[in-house]
Amino acid sequence: MKPLLYVRAGSVAEAAAAHAGRPEARYLGGGTNLVDLMKLGVERPEVLIDITRLPLDQVEELPDGALRIGATVRNSDLAGHPLVRERYPVLSQALLSGASGQLRNVATTAGNLLQRTRCAYFQDVGKPCNKRVPGSGCGALDGVNRDHAVLGHSEHCVATHPSDLAVALAALDAVVEMAGPGGGRTVELTEFHRLPQDSPDQDTVINPGELITGVLLPPLPGGTVSRYRKARDRASFAFALASVAAAVQMRGGVVRHIGVAFGGLAHRPWRARRTEAALLGSAPTPEAVARAVDAELAAAVPLRDNAYKVSLARDLACEVLGSLTAPT
Repeated sequence: MKPLLYVRAGSVAEAAAAHAGRPEARYLGGGTNLVDLMKLGVERPEVLIDITRLPLDQVEELPDGALRIGATVRNSDLAGHPLVRERYPVLSQALLSGASGQLRNVATTAGNLLQRTRCAYFQDVGKPCNKRVPGSGCGALDGVNRDHAVLGHSEHCVATHPSDLAVALAALDAVVEMAGPGGGRTVELTEFHRLPQDSPDQDTVINPGELITGVLLPPLPGGTVSRYRKARDRASFAFALASVAAAVQMRGGVVRHIGVAFGGLAHRPWRARRTEAALLGSAPTPEAVARAVDAELAAAVPLRDNAYKVSLARDLACEVLGSLTAPT
């Protein structure tokens, strides 16, 4: 049995110090993904740094109306927070569509953003996977790839990011706050997760030893409505085949603010900038919405088994945007 050192951190600085110089150290929050990967032999940390006692478990309203979500806020607590339900229903809906009630009671905000892909080739240590073992190949590329990426993939990796929460945060212009040996910094959520390119082992831009301390959610323009919709193989406890998060403000029959993101289609939440640009400042007729969604999905490069995802995502996006922009 491999020896394992356990450290319970009392502060962010103490956690970062315990991680420093230990590439095989891992932070332990809810552990809902990390512990599973340890059981599978995918993760074999030398040090577990328990961060569950850090004072990062609150949702705080800031003077400008923004919300700061602590890194260890539980998914169920965030989904049910009154300010989240009132101002960001897309976020609450995304959280409640993920995992099970038991898992949401344990899983944390930061852990949700840092969870690894559920690609079967990544989770099976007997299969080649560039994400798990760089240079070993991608088993999914010519294997069973029904659940894999259609946007932004590379010859080295076709995995998708599994988070529902991250998709909603991408549509809401959220910002990730981090702390580490070099001090604190922030990164826009849309730039936090990476496309695979030639280094798919790096899921995010987080540096060794850095710790997510919170997520900043900016205030939305008045009258903005939002919604999350997810397609999956069964009604609960299943990852997205495709999903859509959208936030829209209409005034005078014209789109004045819009944020749209896809999930289940790429190595990271996919912000639909082409769709947004096509609809901003225009009247969103059903035909205009369909053209705007098509403009985004024109970049899709399906694999052998997953061309269905393009039409599935198109139908989801058209339905969600149509419902948010329909006259009331």
